[in-house]
Amino acid sequence: MNYLLDTHAFLWAAFAPAKLSAKARQAIRSADNSISVSTISFGEIALKYGLGKIELEGCLPDELPAVAEAMRIDIISPTAQEMASFHQLPRQAHKDPFDRMLVWQAIRASQVLISRDGSLSGYRELGLCLLW
Repeated sequence: MNYLLDTHAFLWAAFAPAKLSAKARQAIRSADNSISVSTISFGEIALKYGLGKIELEGCLPDELPAVAEAMRIDIISPTAQEMASFHQLPRQAHKDPFDRMLVWQAIRASQVLISRDGSLSGYRELGLCLLW
């Protein structure tokens, strides 16, 4: 199965795995699964870090790609077509642009999004598969 980590799921997998659900930990640890983090998440982390909205202990945002690689998490980037077609994702109550881009990327790439964010469930009708 192909999984895409939401930003918080990536940070928790790297630094606080106990915060992940049992299902999320199982999926991430299974050798049968492909686990990815998007460059969108690195952008979100860098922006929020720069604004002082998140703290990283013992690490800078610049070091997170190496953290992902050490964890054998694939780093993926949205394709030009995914970004150009992002306008097709209907606006719902969820307004965070980073989360919405991750939702669109997961839908378009047929990946299961690992996220605790229950407000994303409205996108299931558009093909989003969620795991938590």
